[in-house]
Amino acid sequence: MILYIAEKPSLGRAIADVLPKPHKKGDGHIMAANGDCVSWCIGHLLEQAEPDSYDAAYKSWKFEHLPIIPEKWKMKAKPKTRSQLTVLRGLVKKATQLVNAGDPDREGQLLVDEVISHLGVKGEKLNNTQRLLISDLNPQAVKRALGQMRSNREFIPLSTSALARSRADWLYGLNMTRAYTLQGRKVGYQGVLSVGRVQTPLLGLVVRRDEEIANFVSKSFYEVQANLNTEKNEAFRAKWQPSEACQPYMDEEGRVLSKGLAQNVVDRISDKPAQVTQVIAKDKQQNAPLPYSLSSLQIDAAKRYGMSAKEVLDTCQTLYERHKLITYPRSDSRYLPAEQFSQAPQVIGAVLSGAGELVENSDKPDPKIKSKAWNDSKVDAHHAIIPTEKRVNLSSLSAWERQIYLQVARQYLAQFYPPYLYSETEVHVLIEGGHFKTKAKQERAQGWKQLFTRNNTANTNSASTGKEDDDESQQKLPALKKGQSLHSGAGELIEKQTQPAKHFTDATLLGAMTGINRYVTDPEIRKILKDTDGLGTEATRAGIIELLFKRTFLSRQGKTIIATEVGRGLINSLPLSATTPDMTALWESNLDAISRKEAKYQSFMTPLIDSLSHLITQAGSQLPTALQGVKAPKSSFKKRRFTKKKSKS
Repeated sequence: MILYIAEKPSLGRAIADVLPKPHKKGDGHIMAANGDCVSWCIGHLLEQAEPDSYDAAYKSWKFEHLPIIPEKWKMKAKPKTRSQLTVLRGLVKKATQLVNAGDPDREGQLLVDEVISHLGVKGEKLNNTQRLLISDLNPQAVKRALGQMRSNREFIPLSTSALARSRADWLYGLNMTRAYTLQGRKVGYQGVLSVGRVQTPLLGLVVRRDEEIANFVSKSFYEVQANLNTEKNEAFRAKWQPSEACQPYMDEEGRVLSKGLAQNVVDRISDKPAQVTQVIAKDKQQNAPLPYSLSSLQIDAAKRYGMSAKEVLDTCQTLYERHKLITYPRSDSRYLPAEQFSQAPQVIGAVLSGAGELVENSDKPDPKIKSKAWNDSKVDAHHAIIPTEKRVNLSSLSAWERQIYLQVARQYLAQFYPPYLYSETEVHVLIEGGHFKTKAKQERAQGWKQLFTRNNTANTNSASTGKEDDDESQQKLPALKKGQSLHSGAGELIEKQTQPAKHFTDATLLGAMTGINRYVTDPEIRKILKDTDGLGTEATRAGIIELLFKRTFLSRQGKTIIATEVGRGLINSLPLSATTPDMTALWESNLDAISRKEAKYQSFMTPLIDSLSHLITQAGSQLPTALQGVKAPKSSFKKRRFTKKKSKS
């Protein structure tokens, strides 16, 4: 008997649907006519054991116990799903062949692997276990996946990475939370101070941004604009480029702070001859934006519709599991396997038959065009989120489901359009010894951008369609050539004010998590990180953000996210290394390296434990005075609850 172990019942039913019928439904499983069986987990059936499972003394929170580091890790069955684990125990014993059908990501890999390990599977049965990767719950896609199974052993690094992440979150969260909760009581704070490997550096980003805004002092800076005319009285504008001699009057960002200096330039260039010194004209093209990963979809949906990360994830899960209209959503990939290109005509047909509005007043997508999205070297367990071959009925979807489906579908259709073509011209002008510059952009062919021009999509979907054009590039330039004489009319002095950074929103906070290297302060760590390295995973980021709200460390003011008094007090009580993303980002990079077979489990855990021991020592040596006088919110969860669950980071 082949036993397929799915991550959840919906996936199990999708597998059973393509197995020989008639089916016999049993307790927690479905038996096919050929004797094969499908069963499932219900999320994690196992969880990390509580500290008192290692030593009864750990039931009480005492500083002298810290850090608590298990010598041999223990897992225990979750009480609510213990019966399903019992079902699997019996089926695993009967099976001659096991198939891991967890979701196609690290968490899905570990979720089934840990059950197989807990049930004592060894030897040949373990070595022969297969891996079934399903990203689309429609029957034709499941059948294809069944024909492409791989050895589960290939995915050991993925499972090891997820295991290391889980244990790290338990170690860090449990020990740091106990340490700072105990210290907090000494200064009168009576709530639980939850500290996490990922959540706390994320909270630190918000607190520092809030403080930066609160302490910001605006200052004036000045620009000079030349109003130029050709001999044919064709007008255009150019901006002054300060020389090195102006450096003493400029800030670190190159802005002129001296009004007198800028006014002097205005006076010098008014009603004076000018000359074109350089004309640089280039034909350029912009390829279609890649299909969505979960984070990129969450960022776009937050900008366009004001949806939170969790709302997007929940909507995606419904579109995937209930409606079967999109592929597996918890993906960090924006690429597609090359073999999937052959299914493009069917997918395009399904989209256009139910959501033809996407191509109204546009050219039709050409399924022969193959964008750079199809790249096997950038696809592992899962691929980008795309529509399935199932025809959509938009009227059957909720407002959010409709919006998210159309976003995913539009991004997919863009792969079948030619590049956006434009010309960019940069002109340099000399006026009375001063250098001025302007640029202009002229569209030559819309290409894929025609899909993003309706309903202001091009302006509201900048994460997908590229940077929005600035005002200067919007002007149309006359035909100009090097050496051409011009006339400079009245110069303009433009006074502007420096602006503080903006408070975080769902979109920008997610953007920070997915490109954390921008916020890392240690230059040596930043060198190691890639632009795409982030905090948390696609599957956990929404939950981490929501957890900070649930624990009353963050609050919302409209679309703005700000830290609460408790959140600020916690961050200002912790050592800097626990509140900045530097070490956490490096650990995340190492976890990713484990999944790619480029690093070992121990090379991640050893430095983490060393850092944790140092942090606990620091916690004991100083009191969290920033929390003195701060009242714990009524919703602060009980100590007992935290000691039970450490899966969130």
